[in-house]
Amino acid sequence: MSNKQNGSILLIPNTLGGESTADIIPQEVIQQATQLRVFAVEEIKSARRLLRKMDRNFPIDDCTFKILNKNTKESELMDLLMFLIKGIDIGIISEAGCPGIADPGAALVHLAHTQAIQVKPMVGPSSILLALIGSGFNGQHFTFHGYLPKERKERIKKLRDFEMDTKRNGTTHLFMDTPFRNMNVLEDLLNEVGDLTELCIASNLTLPTQSIRTMTVLDWREKAYDLSKIPTVFAIGKGQ
Repeated sequence: MSNKQNGSILLIPNTLGGESTADIIPQEVIQQATQLRVFAVEEIKSARRLLRKMDRNFPIDDCTFKILNKNTKESELMDLLMFLIKGIDIGIISEAGCPGIADPGAALVHLAHTQAIQVKPMVGPSSILLALIGSGFNGQHFTFHGYLPKERKERIKKLRDFEMDTKRNGTTHLFMDTPFRNMNVLEDLLNEVGDLTELCIASNLTLPTQSIRTMTVLDWREKAYDLSKIPTVFAIGKGQ
């Protein structure tokens, strides 16, 4: 695919859990992704599933899949770099959404930049950006914090810090947690931040069961719903 001596890295978006790519990932992205035969992936099973969704006849058995996660060693990154130096393009696929955001794919991308290797980010769903643009909060001054601390005391401190910064500076603070801890986060939000603080809860984004609502914490106390096992992004912010 690349006309240069080195290969290129293509950052391939995954779905956020839907069964179809047709309305979620652009056709041009699908065409380029299915031309690749070497992939650095967070989880092989989900990557293979994505490629088969893109093309039911995709030649999975002709492909090389290398794990790229938080435990990937520097020597393994160098092995991936060798593919690129040999002129072979690599696709990076996250378990869900866009690689490089709350995702270990950034390590290989950074290494590629040190060797002047071309990086091609591709358009696709990002739960973080979808939550931000759907929240009605400040889209010019925002911070994504990734996963919250596991310890409740530390988590509550973070939430209060977000709330205070929003009041002072109007910053939008986006954050998430693993689905099985969503209700712990929601409980802390409803019990530990102010009644009039505005909270956006965005769950199952891009799916038929998608929900994205912005209300005060006071209103959420009456209208909260079960977030257990549901991919969710939370945001604290101010209406524009």
